[in-house]
Amino acid sequence: MSATPTGNGPRDEGYPDGDYEPAGEDSIAERLEQLDDDEADLRAESLRAGLADYELDEEDAALLAGLDLEPEQQAPPKPDPVLAIVGRPNVGKSTLVNRILGRREAVVEDTPGVTRDRVSYAAHWNGRNFTLVDTGGWEHDAKGIHARVAEQAEIAADMADAVLLVVDANVGATATDEAVVRMLRRKKKPVILVANKVDDMAQEAEAAALWSLGFGQPYPVSALHGRGTADMLDAVMEVLPEFSAHGGVIRTGGPRRVALIGRPNVGKSSLLNKLAGSDRVVVDSLAGTTRDPVDEMIELGGRMWRFVDTAGIRRRVHMQHGADFYASLRTQSALERAEVAVVLLAVDEVLSEQDVRILQTAIDSGRALVLAFNKWDLLDDDRRRYLEREIEQDLAHVDWAPRVNLSARTGWHKDRLVPALDRALESWDRRIPTGRLNAFLGELVAAHPHPLRGGKQPRILFGTQASTRPPKFVLFTTGFLDPGYRRFITRRLRETFGFEGTPIEVSMRVREKRARKR
Repeated sequence: MSATPTGNGPRDEGYPDGDYEPAGEDSIAERLEQLDDDEADLRAESLRAGLADYELDEEDAALLAGLDLEPEQQAPPKPDPVLAIVGRPNVGKSTLVNRILGRREAVVEDTPGVTRDRVSYAAHWNGRNFTLVDTGGWEHDAKGIHARVAEQAEIAADMADAVLLVVDANVGATATDEAVVRMLRRKKKPVILVANKVDDMAQEAEAAALWSLGFGQPYPVSALHGRGTADMLDAVMEVLPEFSAHGGVIRTGGPRRVALIGRPNVGKSSLLNKLAGSDRVVVDSLAGTTRDPVDEMIELGGRMWRFVDTAGIRRRVHMQHGADFYASLRTQSALERAEVAVVLLAVDEVLSEQDVRILQTAIDSGRALVLAFNKWDLLDDDRRRYLEREIEQDLAHVDWAPRVNLSARTGWHKDRLVPALDRALESWDRRIPTGRLNAFLGELVAAHPHPLRGGKQPRILFGTQASTRPPKFVLFTTGFLDPGYRRFITRRLRETFGFEGTPIEVSMRVREKRARKR
């Protein structure tokens, strides 16, 4: 895709860590409108054929083969299975997480309750990928801690396909362990019992005593030294499904799923009640105990929507630090089961770090996104000026998300939520034809070439949309594209094709030319 530049030409100079800023205007949108689809497809086929001159791997071949299928034949990506690690404080859960990952990610200290910020990790064993969910966030002096441990372990178990129950073999089963066991029996999910802190053969007798918990063979493990972890992971692989039944949304019709998220007391419950009306809520209890999440079916804009439950995000006075962690876990669990996130922000207060963190969680989940600014009826002129400045500073990275100003208390402007949801979901599902995408890339590179690096200029050989929900694009290139230039491509993709309300991902695969046979 090395068309002659129509701009100022490539320059051997860099730009700061910010985005690439092109010089001059262009007429890419107008040129694309004039391009015939058949001609665009022919050009794309020619570019794709040119990839035969480059070293491609099996993943490349599979991606390119998928382009020949009709959109309805292209299977959506399936989520990796989810494994939750649960157990009372200080039994070595985070040490075991680090051992499984093969790197130090989870925070480990002798003091119980240090696990707070990170929730899930990408892991693999024997060629299989899975998602590892760490639990923690306990206050070591919290009242009734055995009940609290069971309650929060339940949150993790709800979003998992299998559970690792970690017990300290040297201490044996405690009342807290028994509370977790009772909860896990109700869940009827595969449980692998781990007897941790078994550092040598002499301690394996203590591990055998844990047969009494009723989860079968306890696997004696030393998370600190790695002893026994391979056998434990082999057992995990036997019970984990190939794909998760809980770790992602695969929609096959029915109401669109909405997660209403935000920090405590921002107005989520008030908005949900106002949207539902007095007699229009159909409560659909999911399978499990009475404390399982409850979704609500609500009619909006003449259609039914499923609002995924995010209840339980409450800050307890005696467990403030832990509540932060489990608010994050609840939010992530709701996002896993949703298609679009409505992030509720209260305009009568300064945008907080917690607001920004919840928003980033929604972006990282890959779901469609709508920003709902609540309590707009309480906004005075002074606060409005400060708010616009906060939005410009703290929310500039999500200027692509639809904004709805409303009042959960009065219901003012609640009708504007449906058009915003529709726009975001339509973008989330959008697929750009390969011919039109490559025509766009060709025009873009011709007008605004990548700056030279050491006298060389990376070229984009071919581009394709690998998936939707959210839209992900893969560029085959001859060299590394600067992050700022990739962000520039992303920005122009939005300007040209819409994508309002959805994150989009642009990745690249740098490929070298095949050596010529003599």
